[in-house]
Amino acid sequence: MKRAIVLGASSGIGQGVARELVKEGYRVGITGRRTELLEKLKAENPENYIFQTFDITDITTSVNHLKELVDKMGGLDLLLINSGTGHRNEALDFEVEKPAILTNVLGFTAIADWAFNYFREKEKGQIAVVSSVAGIRGMRFAPAYGASKAYQINYMQALRNKARNLNLPIVISDIRPGFVDTAMAQGEGIFWVASVEKAARQIVSSLLREDEIIYVSRRWRGMAQLIRLIPRFLYEKI
Repeated sequence: MKRAIVLGASSGIGQGVARELVKEGYRVGITGRRTELLEKLKAENPENYIFQTFDITDITTSVNHLKELVDKMGGLDLLLINSGTGHRNEALDFEVEKPAILTNVLGFTAIADWAFNYFREKEKGQIAVVSSVAGIRGMRFAPAYGASKAYQINYMQALRNKARNLNLPIVISDIRPGFVDTAMAQGEGIFWVASVEKAARQIVSSLLREDEIIYVSRRWRGMAQLIRLIPRFLYEKI
């Protein structure tokens, strides 16, 4: 039986992906900050879920918690970093920006580095992150969120380059959702909103194919190309 860990599985995309992985025959480790939600998910399939409560922003303890979970599972084949946060912040209040930086940059990096070194020693494995289409260009409505997702996109590309340079069969998958029907979908004018179930199915099928760049839903691939092509002087007036 293959083993996966989904960080940030207490709700939303992470919870949906955990359910889909169990359907695919995985034993799944689930993490998050809210024990009661993890216990509720585990109760759906006690044999195939193992949970560990921790917050990845506590970088002094998060890796140790992750190691404990891997030990409980008897190893690891796939790690999905879904823990993430971000809010609209037109007033540029730093206290609003700080959680995105702590979670999407510091916490993400600590976990991604540990996972890469774990799979390097194992000489195989897959690391995935839920970044965002919002990371393609700077976003005035939520500056830290967009910038932190750009950081994740570039960091995963760096890990992919590193794996290939070392000739290691480590798959690095970058999942870039558009709008998904979760608490993270905020503001007016959102469109092409995918259900959590649809997003989770597309993510898992792509991970099983070992795709490296994954757009959810798939139509966002074209939109991402369009966003890149908008001239800067026009983009900055939007």
